[in-house]
Amino acid sequence: MIPRTSQILRPAGSAVAVAVVAALALTACSAGGAQAPAANAQRVEGGTIVYAHQQEPDCVFGGWIEQSYISYNVLDSLFALDENGEAQPWLAEYWELSDDRLSYTIALKEVIEFTDGSPVNAEAVVYNFDHWLAGGNSTALAWLEGYYESAEVVDELTLRVHLSRPYLNFIENLTQGYFGIQSQQALETRSDEENCEAPIGSGAFIVEEWNRGENLVLVRNENYESAPATAQHTGPAYVEKVDWRFVPEGVTRVAALQSGEADAIYDVPAIEWASLEEGGYTLEKYVTAGRPQQISLTTSRGPFADENVRKAFIHSLDRRSAVETIGHGVIPYDGNAGISQSTPGYSQEAADRYDYDPAEAERLLDAAGWTETNDEGYRVKDGQVLEIQFPYFAGSIINADGASILQALQEQARATGFKVNLIPVPQSEAFAGAYSTAEERDAYPGYWTAINGGILYINWRQSTEEWPNYWNSSFYNSAELENYILEGNSAPDRETQEASYRQAQEYIAEHALAFGVYDRLSTLAVSPRLQGVWQEHAQGGPTFYDAHFVQ
Repeated sequence: MIPRTSQILRPAGSAVAVAVVAALALTACSAGGAQAPAANAQRVEGGTIVYAHQQEPDCVFGGWIEQSYISYNVLDSLFALDENGEAQPWLAEYWELSDDRLSYTIALKEVIEFTDGSPVNAEAVVYNFDHWLAGGNSTALAWLEGYYESAEVVDELTLRVHLSRPYLNFIENLTQGYFGIQSQQALETRSDEENCEAPIGSGAFIVEEWNRGENLVLVRNENYESAPATAQHTGPAYVEKVDWRFVPEGVTRVAALQSGEADAIYDVPAIEWASLEEGGYTLEKYVTAGRPQQISLTTSRGPFADENVRKAFIHSLDRRSAVETIGHGVIPYDGNAGISQSTPGYSQEAADRYDYDPAEAERLLDAAGWTETNDEGYRVKDGQVLEIQFPYFAGSIINADGASILQALQEQARATGFKVNLIPVPQSEAFAGAYSTAEERDAYPGYWTAINGGILYINWRQSTEEWPNYWNSSFYNSAELENYILEGNSAPDRETQEASYRQAQEYIAEHALAFGVYDRLSTLAVSPRLQGVWQEHAQGGPTFYDAHFVQ
């Protein structure tokens, strides 16, 4: 359907963690499961939610999904995504698209203030756009770069954004947490450190304190009146505080929930899913749209510069078996490297391109000249072992279940003659740029959250000297592939867009540039005495605005 030139948006209806030994004891003590509230349970006013999250970011606001999970509760955005993938009002009331599809006029709600008392007006929103493009948020920049031209103030509550070329996904992309609106006054007058640790927004919660390595305390914004149309109530949040604790070990998070120390936890280990469900806990699972957990192959050098070797590697892996065994039916297998199965425009043809076929893998390796085998069973060519350097960001991009899946793939590849060196990289090194160049790695796993197939633009746009693309993790430049994506981004309607995105996915599969393994999940387990916790629809982050205790 061709988008309307004017769209009015209508409302839709203590310590951080116990020790592992103690955690195991707590698990044993709580075998009876959670106690469900009575059928006539009443909402309790106030209270503090203790929430156990698995990772701690460097800043509250930024370009990593772990940051957007927190900032979504602190910073309001212009729009919120509903369950049907449609943008709904938040700080903005409506938007209009110009006839040439290059200008978006956005009207804001009236009488909204940031928590520092400064106004949420057109000037502040324009300032945020320019702040992102100047490097204030790397992921917002990655989404807008090449499309955003400028933004201007039309009047106090109206702004106009100008694009250099049409971008069908523009409004819905703004629903991601990376586009939370901060106080212009705070950005201009406070230090970078202050805005990192406690950004000023207009959201339902305010950052009260951050105890690094332990917890972040969010306190209710008593003056909150700008809930998104996707929320379940209006006015201030029901609870007074959220104690957002950082608990890396999955077994500890589960034990804290079962003992009553935590009211909700994130990233439920797959092996614990069934027992928590049987125990009466509420379980939520969001299959993240965008790029799934996939493995990019370095095409510019090394063994995977040869397309036959890339194809042989994929055929040597029984990916589905590894995911289903380790994922216990919770983690979905996904063979598509371009976008996940929850993303519009998904190509099943690309997902099904390579099956587990060791014989075909061996044939392709022979054709590529890897005909010898050493005493350890690894393939050899011209005296060189077929060795793959495979770093992965342990505990950040790859969780414990993901690491087990990679280890299973390592063993499968060994049977065909690949020597895969798995290299766990801690978060501090990962975010400092370790293993970011083609010379340092041959394979690289990772995901990118998104709402639509426009993520292909970030992951596969060509990298040039004038305009490098550091997110092109296969180091592969193709004008043909880029054109499919550009045509999709600027398509006049969804049907045309998704057809172009499918062509891009099938090109990636055809040339074995990367391959999918499993879909990234956002999972929650919640005590039955806490209700109203939901996952926002753009990225699946926990939302505590509607949450409340019952008794």
